[in-house]
Amino acid sequence: MTDRPAQLAVAVLSVLALVVTGFAWRSVDALEANLATARLGLGGAKDGALDILMVGTDSRTDAHGNPLSQGELASLRAGSAEADNTDTIVLIRVPVDGSSATALSIPRDSYVDVPGIGNSKVNAAFGATKAIELDRLKAEGESDAEAEAQATQSGREALIESVANLTGVTVDHYAEVGLLGFVLLTDAVGGVDVCLNNPVDEAMSGAKFAAGEQTLSGADALSFVRQRHDLPRGDLDRIVRQQVFMASLVHQVLSAKTLSNPGKLGQLSAAVQRSVVIDDDWDILGFARQLQGLAGGDVKFETIPVVDINAMTDYGESIVQVDPQAVRKYAASLAGKSDDSDTESTPAVDPSSVTVDVSNDSGIGGMASRVAEALTAKGFREGNVGNNTGTSVSTSRVLAADSDSAGAKAVAAALGDLQVVGDSSLPADTMRVVLATDYAGPGSASASTSATASSGRTSDVVDRGTSTPVPPGPAVDAGRKGPQCVN
Repeated sequence: MTDRPAQLAVAVLSVLALVVTGFAWRSVDALEANLATARLGLGGAKDGALDILMVGTDSRTDAHGNPLSQGELASLRAGSAEADNTDTIVLIRVPVDGSSATALSIPRDSYVDVPGIGNSKVNAAFGATKAIELDRLKAEGESDAEAEAQATQSGREALIESVANLTGVTVDHYAEVGLLGFVLLTDAVGGVDVCLNNPVDEAMSGAKFAAGEQTLSGADALSFVRQRHDLPRGDLDRIVRQQVFMASLVHQVLSAKTLSNPGKLGQLSAAVQRSVVIDDDWDILGFARQLQGLAGGDVKFETIPVVDINAMTDYGESIVQVDPQAVRKYAASLAGKSDDSDTESTPAVDPSSVTVDVSNDSGIGGMASRVAEALTAKGFREGNVGNNTGTSVSTSRVLAADSDSAGAKAVAAALGDLQVVGDSSLPADTMRVVLATDYAGPGSASASTSATASSGRTSDVVDRGTSTPVPPGPAVDAGRKGPQCVN
């Protein structure tokens, strides 16, 4: 059985490259008018950067829902089975001054908290949520077309929220590209230059290449970016492959031979119109004006910090373990500030006016009691303390009726700047702390190593073993001359 292609969200970087060059406002306007859009209610750049979530899907339709032809499916070497996994997830952070951009890759098997589902691989957030909603809507009598549209919307929203929870980043814009977009864009620029450290012959992906520099397009380019077997760091090295490919594509799009060729520009525009979906609040023309000074050398590609690429859940699922606190700190640094400076100053509040419930979802015995004691020592009123009986989470958080309230921020700050999430079911003066395996604040130092909560419910604890943080891959710079050689 072959690997499902790890398609790239390169289409959106091509859009970015096209619009920031200012080659022809009329052409950009025409491109914007014909792009497929989704209503998601995003926008704001409230956290110091404009943040674009790009995802690649396994869809066998184009951006407008039209099925791909048999010839197109054959060119993808992907088969005809429909899927909704998002195996490529990239968060682009652009500081508000528009001086640079960092494309931050998120491994597809990263184990995160998915709204309404609980702990799951991040690449399943879209598809699993969509499937649940599709069944529910059809059972309620919705037409197939309406159920598909609403379920797809729910899937996109779940993925956006999952990434926001992991990174601490407010997603301002969303872009999605299917399998076809990869081939169309690669072919539109006449192929993309890559470089391999060693020759490759790997049957699962169909990757068979010589060492050194070469130009790839179509199905060969897909094989290059989909390979993960026989690579030293598995999926992390595949991500590096994707990053160098995207960097090379951006360089190709920005080159004179592309920008001065009306035929290539038209082909690129047609490829984007057919294969890309963006949120309907994205003013591409305004985005172009904001970033027209951005050069290829100011676009870099990196990967979120990873703890263990061979982690396992307590029920035997292979996952990539991440530390959400480390991820949030790293993502904040890309907006030109530290995690501490990214947090608003906490308003003064009388802790004795705030009741705090503490729920343990970490699987570490006694941690809720210790955290409750730590909060009481700081003057907060103790509420209900025990094991979590609600939806399981993978990142610790403070729940509050008003996520912007002084009380919620005070509790979050007292526990090491936890994330605050709105929960309208709570009274205004009561906060609820949910502790996950990532918790490292007050009350965690003397935690038991027990892997099962005393309630007997499945703990879903990641088996950390003797893992240590995985060294990051090389940063990839879109401005370099010639392709960067990789595994």
